[in-house]
Amino acid sequence: MAHRIPAAAALALAALLAGCVAPPADPGGAPGTAAPAPPPAGGRGPVQPAGDPAEVATGLTSPWSVVLLPESEVPGEALVSERDTGVVQHLGADGALRPIGTVPGVAHGGEGGLLGLALLEDASGRWLYAYLTSASDNRIVRMALGTDLALGAPEPVLTGIPKAGNHNGGRIAFGPDGMLYATAGDAGAPGSAQDPRSLGGKILRMTPDGEVPDDNPDPGSLVYSLGHRNPQGLAWDDAGQLYAAEFGQNTWDEVNRIEPGANYGWPEVEGAAGVEGYVDPVAQWRTSEASPSALAYVDGTFFLAGLRGERVWALYPMADGRLDAVAWFTGEFGRIREVLPAADGTLWFVTNNTDGRGSPRPGDDRIYSVRLVELREG
Repeated sequence: MAHRIPAAAALALAALLAGCVAPPADPGGAPGTAAPAPPPAGGRGPVQPAGDPAEVATGLTSPWSVVLLPESEVPGEALVSERDTGVVQHLGADGALRPIGTVPGVAHGGEGGLLGLALLEDASGRWLYAYLTSASDNRIVRMALGTDLALGAPEPVLTGIPKAGNHNGGRIAFGPDGMLYATAGDAGAPGSAQDPRSLGGKILRMTPDGEVPDDNPDPGSLVYSLGHRNPQGLAWDDAGQLYAAEFGQNTWDEVNRIEPGANYGWPEVEGAAGVEGYVDPVAQWRTSEASPSALAYVDGTFFLAGLRGERVWALYPMADGRLDAVAWFTGEFGRIREVLPAADGTLWFVTNNTDGRGSPRPGDDRIYSVRLVELREG
């Protein structure tokens, strides 16, 4: 059962049915006080899920990240990382899973293992990038990916990201600027998030080869933003603005609008505190409602995967910069690790009930697909 359109977003359309509104994204503000942002130029407006989700694949073990293969190949194919096994699975258009290889050097423990994936095709070939936990650190490697999907030997892109049993971060994505972004957790050492010399508790920005871009905020440093506890979601809106999802400690989970060189407060503040020098989140939840992992942007709408919250959040940009939140599928499918736009225009979301913290059901873990339609009344 899903919540419907948030009150603030409904100002763009019509009044909602009573009792269907999710709590405001900023618990400190009054609901329905901000006007919605205009719809994205050149595309349909904000969207919402419609109908019952359909199974795309079953039988995954601790899936973490999904990347779509290019449309020049068979539409609907993807690669999936399995955190605990270190295996990269090929998902066929028919839903069949086939392992294409085990990434060498993965040392699973706690929340560590084979985490984020990203694809890049350049003049030197096609590369599968992976963020993984090794015996000594978290690191980013890349592997040649053949036309037959054979994986080459891993080449290090960045090593030395702090590791621990938890707070490993792990999301990687190429931005619209062609740079590689990575989320790094504080690895259980909160003070590192405020230390500009540490890679822990940061969002990192690098060239595809792992070098420091000339236009990074601090010359010679990979640090793009600091003061993060355990960020695991990255997404860019139509204007190329970066947003990130982050696990809180005991009080607030967050989505932040990321600006170069900005400080997001951890461990000095958690959630919206209004403290000078630290940037407040644009959306926040009690930790029981989210535990946010992946973040995706589709047609003027962000979608957020909730682990402990066992739901998918739809987030609608408002004119005041906040995101207004609506919950979908609460408690229906268990823990949700990944969410992404699929090649056929649907939204995919991935369960994570076999990660040691969920309650696996027969056939778990699964990838689901749900239609998206324009935001509507009721």
